[in-house]
Amino acid sequence: MRKIIVVPYDDKWPEMFEAESLLIKKLLDGVAKDVHHIGSTSVPGLSAKPVIDMLLEVSDINELDTYNSLMARAGYVARGENGIPGRRYFIKGGDQRSHQVHAFAVGDSQILKHLAFRGYLRRNKDIAGKYAEIKHSAALLSRNDVHRYSTLKSDFIEHHLQLALAV
Repeated sequence: MRKIIVVPYDDKWPEMFEAESLLIKKLLDGVAKDVHHIGSTSVPGLSAKPVIDMLLEVSDINELDTYNSLMARAGYVARGENGIPGRRYFIKGGDQRSHQVHAFAVGDSQILKHLAFRGYLRRNKDIAGKYAEIKHSAALLSRNDVHRYSTLKSDFIEHHLQLALAV
């Protein structure tokens, strides 16, 4: 069973992203266009679940499906859309998850949303601090229920995502 823990920022997270990004780009040379570090581990100083979230931009989301076996050899499990139309989602590390890849076709609106929210948190340290408090509380209240954890954060995220997109 996965445990939901929120830990203080780790200076190694950007290095972990860079190493995995290089691997992903090499594996998916024909379809990968760009890889971005997203999520809380991409915001310096922000507490987070110690899982590196990666946003992969691909030329053709359906062509990416033909790379599932290569991703599996690199330790990733393909989860399909996993609830978000147009996405391909991959996880690495099982119950001790280390990385998540959220893949979208170049130009998908989800890319803009993820990058806008990341930039907003990087520019607004006070908001990032409030988000950290919400995440710590949500981790305690959720009792390792991932859906409950997400629900407890959703109002904050939606409100601040709208502010980030308005800039």
